[in-house]
Amino acid sequence: MSAPILVTGAAGFIGFHVAKRLLRDGHMVVGADSFTPYYDVSLKEARFARLTPHNTFVPERIDLSEAEATQDLFRRHRFERVIHLAAQPGVRFIDAGPYARSNLVAFVNMLEACRHGDVRHLIYASSSSVYGANRKLPFSEHDPADHPISVYAATKRANEMLAHSYAHLFGLPATGLRFFTVYGPWGRPDMAVYTFTRAIAEGREIQVANAGRVWRDFTYVDDIVEGIVRLVDQAPAADPAWDAMAPDPATSSAPHRVYNIGNDRPEEVNRLIALIEETLGRKAIRVDKPLPPGDVLETRADVTDLRRAVGFAPSISLDEGVRRFVEWYRDYHGA
Repeated sequence: MSAPILVTGAAGFIGFHVAKRLLRDGHMVVGADSFTPYYDVSLKEARFARLTPHNTFVPERIDLSEAEATQDLFRRHRFERVIHLAAQPGVRFIDAGPYARSNLVAFVNMLEACRHGDVRHLIYASSSSVYGANRKLPFSEHDPADHPISVYAATKRANEMLAHSYAHLFGLPATGLRFFTVYGPWGRPDMAVYTFTRAIAEGREIQVANAGRVWRDFTYVDDIVEGIVRLVDQAPAADPAWDAMAPDPATSSAPHRVYNIGNDRPEEVNRLIALIEETLGRKAIRVDKPLPPGDVLETRADVTDLRRAVGFAPSISLDEGVRRFVEWYRDYHGA
């Protein structure tokens, strides 16, 4: 069997689905997670429990902000491909400490471990939030992303810059993925699809920003996973045509690449709420509120580059995705 693939954040939402898919495809997977209590840890434990019965899955409970523990992980397993999805999420969370520890210190530890471990390809999670104050739509990797408006976004942009530096200095091939509003079964309880579904099902109020006149590029998790899996063996190469006099933010003279990964079809939050109401058979009790700091009115991914690179083509509509999520929610919560 080939060298195992490391998936960090394997007890998290996207990491769990990526690990599950890789195991299904016959890969050996080492799944690492620190089980931080940003949201209910029992959900993380439940995800992890579904991975551990696989005889090709190796669980690792580890805090990647600890440098020696991270180096030891790489010494024991000799990874060639790494999918780094562990992070402190959330654009509305304002305590900088957890972001610095999980998204900066841990990321540098990962870069160092990959560098010294001769990793052939590092795929890491960035975010659509890096576009920040940009108003040009759709968001394109070829446009600058230098005005983040949340601490989370700033750390994700820093990840991109650090990965590029390691690609330039040490030849570490790295691909950053800017995720756009991922949802689906086993999702994060702090995300809109989950919070709205739970509140409506329980007959509680939902907080609706800007009267629901907000658009998001909702992307079903299986589409995200398909894009990641297609990239695993597609390590970036230096672009010999990269022009330092007219630098393209998406490409580089180093083996580093950044891609948007999203649905490329923004939907209004009001429509999301209506779909959840229809699927649950209950009306929402709405309370309008202003758009929170760190949020933007609209996101939309230009996925031309990822489509060209690996044939990425999202296929799950919001209607179908919401139906699948609600079905999972009812089963998981016994609702």
